[in-house]
Amino acid sequence: MGNEWVKVELYGSNNDGEQRRYTIADATAVSQGTVLALADPRTVTASTAATTTFAGIAAEDHNPNEGVTSISAWTDGVFLAVASGGITVGWSVAGCENNKAISGAIIAGSALNVGAGILGYALNTATTGQTAMVRLKM
Repeated sequence: MGNEWVKVELYGSNNDGEQRRYTIADATAVSQGTVLALADPRTVTASTAATTTFAGIAAEDHNPNEGVTSISAWTDGVFLAVASGGITVGWSVAGCENNKAISGAIIAGSALNVGAGILGYALNTATTGQTAMVRLKM
């Protein structure tokens, strides 16, 4: 897929990134490091928009049509992500199309407005195409 988020450090009680298990359609292909969008009921797909409600970062590959209908997502750690637009250290970070990280500006009427669209915060300043280090905390 390209632009997958790369784990640097995993946190949590077992240093496993506090993985959560979600339902995923058997036909869906997802690579490890893909930003996952949350749908009701507790189902995920690959995220394609900045205003998505996020579930976390895929902790494993999900190959289509193998009869597997669940996937784990990391929710706690430090990750590297490609920036889309300017990101300043300390700013909130969301995901967007092609798994890139963007600044998590508050957008009225969206998941970002209630915090469900925020993945974490930037640990460095980055511009478009540069690598941003993100503290994921969901």
